[in-house]
Amino acid sequence: MTIELPSWAQVSDKRRAHIQRVATLLAQWADAMGISPDERRDWVDAARFHDALRDAPRETLRTLAGNAPYEPEMLHGPAAAERLANDGEQRKNVLDAIRFHTVGAPTWDRTGRGLYMADFLEPGRSFSREDRAFLSSQVPHDFDGVFRQVVRMRLVYALNEGHTLFPETVQLWNSIR
Repeated sequence: MTIELPSWAQVSDKRRAHIQRVATLLAQWADAMGISPDERRDWVDAARFHDALRDAPRETLRTLAGNAPYEPEMLHGPAAAERLANDGEQRKNVLDAIRFHTVGAPTWDRTGRGLYMADFLEPGRSFSREDRAFLSSQVPHDFDGVFRQVVRMRLVYALNEGHTLFPETVQLWNSIR
């Protein structure tokens, strides 16, 4: 499966490869889970666009993201969601998956949750490879359980590194524990 990015995407070759791995992982899970073609399309589209502006200039991101309360390196999700909405995208689940993929959202459906997991579990990342590969293999069998574990792992990492815990992240954790 080869993904096509929008003409307005601003990504490096390394980022494009990451997007491809996330989309491939989501497609594999969707196929293994036997989800509907429409939901599968939502998952792959969310992956395709989630980092489409990851390498855009800070000014572009801030303009598109408006008053999103995140650090500059986290504005690419809100900016891409806004760009897609301006282009006519109306699938709220896809837009919310993209908008909040770095912080989480307690209102997500499986599209947002799947993207959050795939972005973290994709095999190109260098940390905890064996643990992440095992979790990835379990998604089709225990989607919600793996999601809880991924949220937990991301929270522990953020706390250990002294990163900001955003309200959406805390609300997400409180909604699933």
